[in-house]
Amino acid sequence: MKTKILYLSLIIAICFSCKKEVEEHVIVQSTSAENYLIPNKEDQFLGGIKMIPIQTPKGEFNVWTKRVGNNPTMKVLLLHGGPGMTHEIYECFDGYFPQENIEYYYYDQLGSYYSDQPKDLSLWDLDRFVEEVEQVRIALNLDKNNFYLYGQSLGGILGMQYALKYQENLKGLIISNMVASIPDYQKYSDEVLAPKMDPEVLKEILKYENAEDYSSPRYMELIVNNYYTEHVIRMPVEEWPEPINRSFKHLNPDVYVTMQGPSEFGIKGNATLKNWDVKDRLNEIKVPTLTIGATHDTMDPEHMEWISTEVQNGSFLLCPNGSHLSQFDDQKVFFEGLIQFIKDVDEGEYEIQ
Repeated sequence: MKTKILYLSLIIAICFSCKKEVEEHVIVQSTSAENYLIPNKEDQFLGGIKMIPIQTPKGEFNVWTKRVGNNPTMKVLLLHGGPGMTHEIYECFDGYFPQENIEYYYYDQLGSYYSDQPKDLSLWDLDRFVEEVEQVRIALNLDKNNFYLYGQSLGGILGMQYALKYQENLKGLIISNMVASIPDYQKYSDEVLAPKMDPEVLKEILKYENAEDYSSPRYMELIVNNYYTEHVIRMPVEEWPEPINRSFKHLNPDVYVTMQGPSEFGIKGNATLKNWDVKDRLNEIKVPTLTIGATHDTMDPEHMEWISTEVQNGSFLLCPNGSHLSQFDDQKVFFEGLIQFIKDVDEGEYEIQ
């Protein structure tokens, strides 16, 4: 009899425990979903917007950030490219991240449209931008338990450079549509992409390039209709997404020309990024890393896949129908792969170094 009573008590205890675990799980899931778009007390008044003071060698300035969502273990800071573009090129993330309960931060780097735009050109320096990202991280309370850094194009350069100095603060790194060497990028542009163009069109583009007549409306017309629509965003110009048009409208040319140079056909002139190359340092990156490339990108997709083999804990996502802005022109593949990586890291599928 005592044995039966003991056995019955054990069954009741197990059932109660299981019921409690199920209830707790349901509550956690429900609370997470219900609270996803509710701002916390700090930023409720502005709906997630936070102006962050940044210390620079030229004084203090403010940069614009906006939080969307609540998740204690998955927080993604978005680094835009350009240089001098804006967070607006990522507004399509609103269509994917919220339903996956991923918290993310829009961020306009110093000099970009929603942030302060000082005129001192010495501020447009890669190392200074790295320190800016670190100050933003601290202000947003991001750390190695939750901090994913996503960088596309110039943002990918900034992401790699940040990881090489501060990777102990990262949970995951995403390098999107960027190679690890500007000279290699220029070589790919000159030797692979240029020969694919209509010879007459290329001849006319090079005429303007050689004359350094980059401001000519005809030059821009040729570049946009024959290069951008093939390798930047594979859509007719009249069908470009509104956030893309808005971000181009808000581009800061001072930042762009200082770092990228005046050419739309590579990085030339006295651009500060002209000789940037970290190929030999990629093996220092231990944090789980996803590289995203696209078949029709301005960047060599094979180089981007190679990056994933050079870092210590990497994987590669190819967007077969995409180009440089594959979040728009190969959107389903792009977001499925990006979200899967974030969740895999969060669930421990990657060995955290």
